[in-house]
Amino acid sequence: MYSNFFTKSRKDEIIILLSVIVIGYGNPNRQDDGVGHYVADRIADKIDQSSNKQIDVLTCHQLEVELIETIKDYDVVIFVDAQSNERSANLEISEVESIYSTSAFTHFMKPSSLIALTECLYKKKPKALLVSINGYSFDFGTDLSPETQKWGDIAVNEILRLIEQLTDH
Repeated sequence: MYSNFFTKSRKDEIIILLSVIVIGYGNPNRQDDGVGHYVADRIADKIDQSSNKQIDVLTCHQLEVELIETIKDYDVVIFVDAQSNERSANLEISEVESIYSTSAFTHFMKPSSLIALTECLYKKKPKALLVSINGYSFDFGTDLSPETQKWGDIAVNEILRLIEQLTDH
């Protein structure tokens, strides 16, 4: 479980601040599939850019191999996406393992494959989490369903709490 996943390092009384990137992905024109963008945008609005903490936010339609150029520079990567499995919890936060898997579609990748490629090519393995939020409507449109929006707001607060734990000094 992710709760014991992150630990702050202390060495000779120096606190090492972790750099964090939140990547919200999905198609914002397919209703609940855009919840990754929704969450990332709200996090960007709420983080304090005047602080000395390195917290960045990125949105994209899908995860592509080029993202390893970005994530290699961070200690922690938090991926945010919709899921369509109604039997799952409305909000799941899970550790992303470094496992490369091929896909029939070469235009997008799984978070685990991005972490594995970053490790393989750059010898860097950022810690990573996947925040999955249940979606219920994937028709064309830009509005989230009320249920997905509610869980998106809960995800924002949970991610901000995690970031605070990671970067607090």
